[in-house]
Amino acid sequence: MKIILSLTALSGALAVMLGAFGAHGLKGRLSEPMLAVFQTGVQYQFYHTLALLGVVILARLLPGQWWQTAAIFMLVGILCFSGSLYALALTGIKWFGPITPFGGLCFILGWLSVLVATIRAEW
Repeated sequence: MKIILSLTALSGALAVMLGAFGAHGLKGRLSEPMLAVFQTGVQYQFYHTLALLGVVILARLLPGQWWQTAAIFMLVGILCFSGSLYALALTGIKWFGPITPFGGLCFILGWLSVLVATIRAEW
């Protein structure tokens, strides 16, 4: 989990930097719809970075393998969902769009893994 916590910290820092870049560096350079796409990527990166932090904490309190599964799905979700939205907004290349739903599926599987971890945890 140390690696996952390190990646969580990196994701948080990147989310702040990308949010600032979107708000200040891209305003006027991207169309409003593409700026909104970029901001959606930032929002979901933030949400799931915070969720990852919670997963790491819960893994320490309620040990079990499903926490790691949840974390991996959320990390892949951030890369695929947010990353594809960043790439789409910045390049306009449409084939990044179909990657986004795979990232969303990873987010869902991450949350369902949290559910399984919770059910299996010894309270």
